[in-house]
Amino acid sequence: MHRGGHAELLARHRAVMPDWLALYYDQPIELACAQGRRVTDREGNTYLDFFAGILTNAIGYDVAEISDAVRAQLDTGVLHSSTLYLIRAQVELAEKIATLSGIPDAKVFFTNSGTEANETALMLATGYRRSDQVLALRNSYHGRSFASMAVTGNRGWSASSLSPLKVSWVHGGYRYRSPFKDFSDADYIKACVADLREVIETTTAGDVACLLAEPIQGVGGFATPPDGLFAAFKEVLDEYGILLISDEVQTGWGRTGEHFWGIQAHGVTPDAMTFAKGLGNGLAIGGVVARGDLMDSISANSISTFGGNPVSTAGALATLDYLLDHDLQANAAKMGDLLGHGLRTIAEDRPAVGDVRGKGLMVGIELVGPAGEPDPKAAAAVLEGSRERGLLVGKGGLYGNVIRLAPPMTVTEDEVVEALGILGDVL
Repeated sequence: MHRGGHAELLARHRAVMPDWLALYYDQPIELACAQGRRVTDREGNTYLDFFAGILTNAIGYDVAEISDAVRAQLDTGVLHSSTLYLIRAQVELAEKIATLSGIPDAKVFFTNSGTEANETALMLATGYRRSDQVLALRNSYHGRSFASMAVTGNRGWSASSLSPLKVSWVHGGYRYRSPFKDFSDADYIKACVADLREVIETTTAGDVACLLAEPIQGVGGFATPPDGLFAAFKEVLDEYGILLISDEVQTGWGRTGEHFWGIQAHGVTPDAMTFAKGLGNGLAIGGVVARGDLMDSISANSISTFGGNPVSTAGALATLDYLLDHDLQANAAKMGDLLGHGLRTIAEDRPAVGDVRGKGLMVGIELVGPAGEPDPKAAAAVLEGSRERGLLVGKGGLYGNVIRLAPPMTVTEDEVVEALGILGDVL
């Protein structure tokens, strides 16, 4: 198709879609078909995908086992029934997630997205604790709904100061630009714990509902705190009866390589976890897994019209089975080591790279200027330059200066080497 294909669609997009609906690239592209880890745009250009629809296409594209499961459900004619009826795939998926969570007596509620999952978790925690006070981490991102945006500690993604919650912010998630940046791991954790305690004692009434935290901050630029931070936090939280909720929307399903859930790196079991993205490999599904008493604490009637619907849960069940059967967590660890080592080698003689961080197949590259200041223009240039060379990457960070790499967990060694070659050239 001629170049006008994308230009025409972009003009139509801008006429009818909101101005604030973000698009990548100076000349945005439409993905028309895909297979494995490669996607092809409407104009015939093929790319190696290292962002996976924002970590969502966890298994890759055109996976027969997942497509067959979805087709089999479509063939029944039952695309939807609502949660007023029993849904076999929903129950089977919930059973697996409850077991995998490690949370005692766990129960699961399915939603349509990570935003909705975090909204549900906040409703559960505030109702259970009879408090509208919530703790959140600076530089966090939890969604675009009213409550989830209220606990998003990143001005670029928080469109309003209005809030249904009383939120207090603590240090810890974004180490690279923290005032405690140069501390040892142990001293960093000690300083953040002291800050947490002071925040509780000076900005709250003590009866706080929960701390909602990402083990690795996704939109925040894959900011990664030292292991053990959240275990140390939980000791303080337990003194006050404050719940710990881990936002696993981006860190779940083995993507960090070393653990199935990101929070497990800290040696702690949360009271609840939220999840979404990779579970459906592109299908719309999210949810909350929580202690049974917390999940059952809602006294009013409730349903989810589309959450846990037959098509999404059939596809998610096939995705989870594929992920476990092929030990993709181990592949994420192996390929993540290769990717991280390669990027650190590239960074040695490139002063524009201030930091390479993350775990498994969740790696961030923070780009900086001569004095170490954030350089969002450099990140934008890397985003564009990578696409021109056939590689799709993500961008994020508090200052928009972090390149985010999160390919499907089926990525191969040859593909990682190919991506490193392109990134080396671009950087």
